[in-house]
Amino acid sequence: MTHLHIGFVGTGRIARALIGGLSKRENTLISGFDKEPAALSAISADYPVQPCRSIEEVARKAQVIILAVKPYQIAEVLGELKPSFTANHLLISVAAGISSEFIRNNATEELKVIRVMPNTPAFVGEGMTALCRGKMATEKDLSLASELFGSIGKVLILDESQMDAATAISGSGPAYMFSILDSLAEGGRLCGLSYNEALLLAAQTMIGAAKMALSGTKNPDELKRDVTTPGGTTEAGLKVMDEKNIRQILIETVAAAAARSRELMK
Repeated sequence: MTHLHIGFVGTGRIARALIGGLSKRENTLISGFDKEPAALSAISADYPVQPCRSIEEVARKAQVIILAVKPYQIAEVLGELKPSFTANHLLISVAAGISSEFIRNNATEELKVIRVMPNTPAFVGEGMTALCRGKMATEKDLSLASELFGSIGKVLILDESQMDAATAISGSGPAYMFSILDSLAEGGRLCGLSYNEALLLAAQTMIGAAKMALSGTKNPDELKRDVTTPGGTTEAGLKVMDEKNIRQILIETVAAAAARSRELMK
């Protein structure tokens, strides 16, 4: 079977999570480049990653290039990669807010681009990745990207116009969940538990609730009603959430993150 060679430009946190999953994939070779030599040395020590001395070396070796750098670095990196791109390359970008057209305009018009938005739960194999394909990418390219990112969790294929919303929910979402968990744990501490005891109760409850929501048997509002007994403890807690308008706060949280994702292109 032909080996697939994947090259990473940037080896930060998201790249590390992806490499952790992809390194278990059969018939896959991984190489990488990072402008921080220490970061590249660290990833090469932990995973079977062939270190490259330059961005151009990554392009020479790899059929699939995963661009895992910050949004503000994209144009500069594409300028360095541009002379090395061929018709056989597939570029996958994980940069928030950077459109496939921006990438093609700063590289080559013929470049096949898949835009993805993974998230940090990929570190534990529970990532959520949204994918969309650019103008020149094929369904085969999209299928390959879905397979690759399926190694670190679930994938969802969207239109590119939906990517800012996906970034706001799943890309930024782990931070929202961590904030909620910390608040629940602190509430439990104030009620007599240790912080760690309360965190375990809250985190496992969040996992279980999420799995129930994903089961598809009932929507979240129906599941909420199932837990709520008139005059009971759940109703008392939900009353406070309603009084503080937590629902609207979370809706506005997503809207603010989506707006910022759109602003990154300006």
